[in-house]
Amino acid sequence: VQLQASGGGLVQAGGSLTLSCSASGRTFSFVGIGWFRQAPGKEREPVSLISPSDGSKYYHDSMKGRFTISSDNAKKTVYLQMNSLKPEDTAVYYCAAGGYRLIHAIVTKSPRSMHVDVDYWGQGTQVTVSS
Repeated sequence: VQLQASGGGLVQAGGSLTLSCSASGRTFSFVGIGWFRQAPGKEREPVSLISPSDGSKYYHDSMKGRFTISSDNAKKTVYLQMNSLKPEDTAVYYCAAGGYRLIHAIVTKSPRSMHVDVDYWGQGTQVTVSS
């Protein structure tokens, strides 16, 4: 699976950005896919992921109500709409995908294993939120 991410940028606090991740090379329905982020000096953490086959979604607690993940299965593309952005959202955002283990983690909302369950990483895209 090849992942192509886009949509990062600089935005003021309270603003919005939409990230896109396009996948190729594998049937889209059989992957879990979504976004992780890594801020300077911090570990990479799951932000939001989706299982396109059944619509299950995971959100990090600090993003609930502000971020929305969606998928266009025909286009093999996942979108992350980020609203009410905060300076602490500043990070490099990585698109990621995995097989049944990641799907299971998404369905059971088990973030601890998610980074291990990722099989494919896309390039990062920088999101900077100014105060």
